[in-house]
Amino acid sequence: MAVSGPNGEDLPGAVLFACSLNAIRSPMAASLMKHLYGTRVYVESCGVRAGTLDPLAVAVMDEIGIDLSHFQPKSFETLADTSFDLIVTLSPQARHKALEITRAMAVQVEYWKIPDPSACEGSRDQRLAAYRDARDNILRFIKEHFEGRPLSGF
Repeated sequence: MAVSGPNGEDLPGAVLFACSLNAIRSPMAASLMKHLYGTRVYVESCGVRAGTLDPLAVAVMDEIGIDLSHFQPKSFETLADTSFDLIVTLSPQARHKALEITRAMAVQVEYWKIPDPSACEGSRDQRLAAYRDARDNILRFIKEHFEGRPLSGF
């Protein structure tokens, strides 16, 4: 079910962001979508496996005023609701799982290629830079995909 965005654009009624672990990219994506589109869209995130929230993800989201510190990772199996209009997968494993569980469902599944920042090695500053790149790429994908102006800044 589509809903109208702040500038009349069509938005899905419910979006799920999914990754291998619900620890970095998928919680960042869900929190950015919630920040941009408020209560207009139901947004959730999960992983193929529930991971442990990554403290560097918390740090880079805090830099832009979004608090992830209380986020509780989930897996596909522990989702309270599975009625989504769009599932955005952020890893090949999540894409495979989403396609597997939605075979008999009318839901759009997309894959957004966002590199896993936890694969970056180096100093804390180098690793933080990789997490910022992931955050900023997710934000760019969301803005490009859902067009129109979001409700709040960035």
